Amino acid sequence: MWYYCYVLESTIDKTTYIGSKDNLKKRLKEHNGGKTKSIRHKIPMKLVYCEAYRSKTFAIKRERFLKKNSAAKKELFSRIFDE
Repeated sequence: MWYYCYVLESTIDKTTYIGSKDNLKKRLKEHNGGKTKSIRHKIPMKLVYCEAYRSKTFAIKRERFLKKNSAAKKELFSRIFDE
């Protein structure tokens, strides 16, 4: 089984959301269905980046690292969005 660390972007205001999950397709449907309270007002969201891991632990660690480390997040976003 694969686990994913992913980045979503709001098509409304271009804000981003970082998360991790095993079933990425299902999770994107949940986000766009309004099941995530914190981003409900920003839907629809589109997948702009993902990383695949064999371990749930590694996917969660990567998500937390990106959320806490602004330099790493900035570097990743510069690659994703060509900033």
